[in-house]
Amino acid sequence: MEILQPAGWVRPRGYSNGMAASGRTVCVSGMIGWDAQGQFHTDDFAGQVRQALQNIVDVLAEANARPEHIVRMTWYITDKKEYIAAYKEIGGAYRDIIGKHYPTMTAVQVSALIEDRAKVEIEVTAIVPE
Repeated sequence: MEILQPAGWVRPRGYSNGMAASGRTVCVSGMIGWDAQGQFHTDDFAGQVRQALQNIVDVLAEANARPEHIVRMTWYITDKKEYIAAYKEIGGAYRDIIGKHYPTMTAVQVSALIEDRAKVEIEVTAIVPE
């Protein structure tokens, strides 16, 4: 896996501008902050992020993939201000579950998610080396 950082560009914080990798592609659909039985345990933004990230890791494991194989993440959030206010807690959850691996990321505020109680939905693409 190669991080793509053009010369002279400011290094991004918490994500990469681009990544190149080859291997088996694993796509994980949008994961939200409920458990394996489809139950929410919190309405706390960072708490839902923690659960969504754990769900991603659990799905990746089914393909013998690990967090460090993630090359792209897309975050759909329902409230930009709530997301920004929870940066510190989100960062802690991210490091606890994903580690110090920072793939390409996009975050988009949306008006709503399909599950009314969900505050965040995260989808990923991973490339597992062959």
